[in-house]
Amino acid sequence: MTDLSAQDATFEPGLGDYFALLKPRVMSLVVFTALVGLVVAPVPVHPFVAFVAILCIAVGGGASGALNMWWDADIDARMRRTASRPIPAGRVQPGEALALGLALSGFSVVLLGLASNFWAAGALAFTIFFYAVVYTMWLKRSTPQNIVIGGAAGAFPPLVGWMVATGGMALEPWLMVALVFMWTPPHFWALALFVRSDYGNAGVPMLTETHGRPATRKHILAYTILLAPVAIGLGFTSIGGPLYLAAALILNARFLLGAVRIARRDDAAAEADGYAAEKGFFKQSLYYLFLHFGALLAEAALAPVGLGGW
Repeated sequence: MTDLSAQDATFEPGLGDYFALLKPRVMSLVVFTALVGLVVAPVPVHPFVAFVAILCIAVGGGASGALNMWWDADIDARMRRTASRPIPAGRVQPGEALALGLALSGFSVVLLGLASNFWAAGALAFTIFFYAVVYTMWLKRSTPQNIVIGGAAGAFPPLVGWMVATGGMALEPWLMVALVFMWTPPHFWALALFVRSDYGNAGVPMLTETHGRPATRKHILAYTILLAPVAIGLGFTSIGGPLYLAAALILNARFLLGAVRIARRDDAAAEADGYAAEKGFFKQSLYYLFLHFGALLAEAALAPVGLGGW
């Protein structure tokens, strides 16, 4: 094999490259929160219907990721964190990502409507549209509130799961949506504090670039304070209980403490210890959401034996 043919072979897309377009790590959060929304709903769902529904939600979330990577290929190429993604790395053509995203979007929405109900399918279609169009194509490049408003796209899956089971809405799924929605800004702003100039180099108006890093630290604290009552309040609804409430109190106390530490620091102190507090807060945010939804799932699992819920 010549050097040229070896280079060509290197850039032939594989199954892993197409799977990477679906943002599997983000998809895993979408799947988990949607599953919790479905399981904690007051209406039982046949296991096969539940499996198909969660599969459709996962595929729809992946479709959003593919459309996002297609539109943001120019940004991704200028950021160290994303330069190795399939499109900027040259392993997948933009047109292929667009076709995959559109095909999976249509497939997931139609199949979810046929398997469960078209209210849930409509909610999934809106979620895909919000992430791919409202957030990716409009907000991300136009306002420092991109993460705040765009966070709604990642917050809708538990509502979709609830609607699969019930065909309607209630306070509980909206509080789950609010939990994810309010968690999103401090999660991403903490990341923006220690990835330094990546967003600025790519021309993304992240809060750190438009309002400065001290303001970002204050915003992280403000949103964490607003997040706590939402998370704790969910414990007093029909899907909460003592286990969830205890978990929420502990997790939010720790999260608030981390946000206070970030707000009290400046960049000189952060650089001195390698952004330890910011990186620690970001890592904590990764399991913050998982443990809240895991506690809700545990309450639902314990309810049939009289140990879960109020």
